[in-house]
Amino acid sequence: MSPISITRREAMSLAVSATVAAGAFTSYEANAAAAAIKSVPTQLDRFIRGYMTAMDAPGLALGVTSGQGTVHAVEYGYTDLAAKIPVAAGQLFEIGSISKSFVGVLLLQLHQEGKLDLHRPILHYLPWLAMETAYGEVTVHHLLTHTSGMPGDAPVFPVIPGTRPRQSFAPGTRFHYSNWGYSVLGYLVEKLDGRSWSTALTQRILAPLGMTATVPLITSANRPRLAQSYAPLQDDRPYLRHGALAPAGKLTVTTAAGCIASTSGDMAIYMRMLLNRGAGPSSRILSQESFKLFTTPHIAADEFGPGAGYGYGIAIDQLDGHTRLRHTGGMASFMSALQIDMDAGFGAFASINAQLGYRPNPVTQFALQLLRARQERKAVPAPPPFDEADVVTNPEQYAGTYTASSGRRLEVRATTDRLALRVDGKDVRLQQSGADEFIADHPAFALFPLVFGRAAKAEGEAASDDSPAEIIDLSYGSDWYAHPRHPGDAAPASSAELAAYVGHYYAESPWSDNVRVVLRRGQLWFNGAVPLVPCGDRLFRIGTEDWSPETAEFFNVVDGKAQALSFAGVQLSRIPEEPL
Repeated sequence: MSPISITRREAMSLAVSATVAAGAFTSYEANAAAAAIKSVPTQLDRFIRGYMTAMDAPGLALGVTSGQGTVHAVEYGYTDLAAKIPVAAGQLFEIGSISKSFVGVLLLQLHQEGKLDLHRPILHYLPWLAMETAYGEVTVHHLLTHTSGMPGDAPVFPVIPGTRPRQSFAPGTRFHYSNWGYSVLGYLVEKLDGRSWSTALTQRILAPLGMTATVPLITSANRPRLAQSYAPLQDDRPYLRHGALAPAGKLTVTTAAGCIASTSGDMAIYMRMLLNRGAGPSSRILSQESFKLFTTPHIAADEFGPGAGYGYGIAIDQLDGHTRLRHTGGMASFMSALQIDMDAGFGAFASINAQLGYRPNPVTQFALQLLRARQERKAVPAPPPFDEADVVTNPEQYAGTYTASSGRRLEVRATTDRLALRVDGKDVRLQQSGADEFIADHPAFALFPLVFGRAAKAEGEAASDDSPAEIIDLSYGSDWYAHPRHPGDAAPASSAELAAYVGHYYAESPWSDNVRVVLRRGQLWFNGAVPLVPCGDRLFRIGTEDWSPETAEFFNVVDGKAQALSFAGVQLSRIPEEPL
C-alpha cells in the first residue's frame, strides 16, 4: 500500500508543536521533588516520538499534571498530513468514553443534592425508556457500573419500529461495557437537572474548573477547532500498520457516552480535580463521600486489565503497587487514554487523531512511571512495551504446514520474533492484530485476519496447567486448514438457511461500515474471526459467551440471500463482493 504524500518517518520524527503551560515549572522549583521532575518532558518526548512512528499515529495531544499544577501540555505530529500542518495548541481532540467519567461526576452531584437515588430503577426516572428486562430491574447504579445486562451499542431510541434492546443476564452479576447505558444516563442528567446535557456539564463541571476550551458536544459549530483526524483508506479489511490513511469526515456526536472534545491543557485541569479527590480551584466539584463512591471498584472489570474494577464512570486498578484511575476512549477517528496515579499524585492524558485499533495507554503509563521515579529520586524505569508491528511473542508455536480438505497448503514460518506466511515462494510478513490473529501483507490475504485455533483442554486440565493449548488449525475467511496435530474431526453440516446470510454488508456509518459474513465448518463468522451462534429466528449471538447481549439479525431474504443485517444499532445492506 502506498503512503500518502509524506512518509510516516517524516510525520512522526519531531514534536513539531510544543506548548508548555506558562509557569508550569516555576511553581515546582520551590521544592526538591519538582527540580527532578523537570527532566521528565525530554525523556517522555523521546519515547513518544518512537511510539508514534511505530504505531503510525498522525498527531498526538498530551497533558500531564500533578495535584498542584500542569507539568506538561504539548502537541505532536500533524493535523494535516498532506500539507504538513502541525497540531496546534488548543486544537480539540475527541476524548470518547473518557466522557463517561464526567457523567459519573454529574450524577453524583445530583445524588449529593438529594435529587437521585442511585439504587432506584431507571424506569422510575425515565418511564419512556425502551428496554426488555427479563432478568431483573435495572437501577442507576447498574448503568453506571456497566452491570445492567443490556447491549453495548443499541440506540436509546430504536431505529427499527417495534424493536427493544434486550437484557441477557441478571443486573449486578457481571460486567458488560454498555454505551447504551451511558447514553441513557445523559437523559437522566437532563431530567434531574432541568437543563440540557451540554448546559449541565458546562455549568456544573467545565466552568467551575476553568475548562474553557472544552466543548460538551461534538457538532458543526466546533469543527473548525477539531484536529483533522484519520482512518484507514480501505475500511473493508484489517488495517496493516503503515498502510494508507485518509482524512476522516467530521461527525456530530451528542450522546453522553462519548461526546466531549477537549485539549491537553484542559484535560490536565480535569485530572487535577480528580487527584485532589473532587476539589476544584475554588470549590468542591464532588464531596469526599461522593468521590469515594466514584472510585470504589463496584464490579470486577477485566476488560481494563487483570485485577481491574469499575466505579462510576472510571476504572480502578494497580500500577506498580499504586492505586490507579484509568479510562480509554475510542471514537470513529480518535483514540484516547487517561491514567491517574492517586498515590504518587500525577495524572496523564493522551489522544491520537486516528482510529487504527489501539489506545495510547503506553504513553500515559510511562508518563506516570517517569514522574514517580523522578519524584522519588529513583532510576528512570524501562519504557513499557508497545505494539511493534512485526514482533511476535513465541512465534514458533504457530509454525507449520496447514492443509485444507482440497489439498491446498499454507506454510507458516517462524524466526526469533517474527512470523511469515509462505506465498508463491516468498515469505510474507505477518502482523499480530489480536490473540492468535494475524494480518498478512499480501493482496491475496487482505480481506480477513489469519486466525489460529487451539485444541480444547480436557476437563479439569486448566486448573493445573496455565500454559496455552497447542495450535491445531488455521482459518482465513471461509477457508479452513488443519495442522498435522489436528484430531481430524468432521465439520458440522451447513444449511441453506445459513448460506443465505453469507455476504458483504455495508452502511454509511463510521461506527460499523463494513461486515463480511462467511460460513466456515458449518458456522457463520463475522469478518472471519468472530463466531455467530444461533439464538432465535434469523437472530445470532455475537461471540462465544452464552450471556452476551450482543446480537445480529438478518432481514429480507430474497432468492436465498438476506438483503439486510442489523447489529449494534446499525442496519447494513448487502452489497456485491468485488474481486481483489
